[in-house]
Amino acid sequence: MNSVLEEIYSTILPAAPYVIGAYALIFLGLFVYVLIVVLGLKKTEKQMDVLEELLAEKN
Repeated sequence: MNSVLEEIYSTILPAAPYVIGAYALIFLGLFVYVLIVVLGLKKTEKQMDVLEELLAEKN
């Protein structure tokens, strides 16, 4: 193997677990964020349904 490539790989490979961990945390954070947004949207839709029913009863 080329000595330059050997030096590059020896620098990069020890950091691989940290990079993988960082991507996993970012993915988990995005998943939690999307879950919170979806749950909030469902709650808002339920509130809108209740308001529509009240308006229909009023008219």
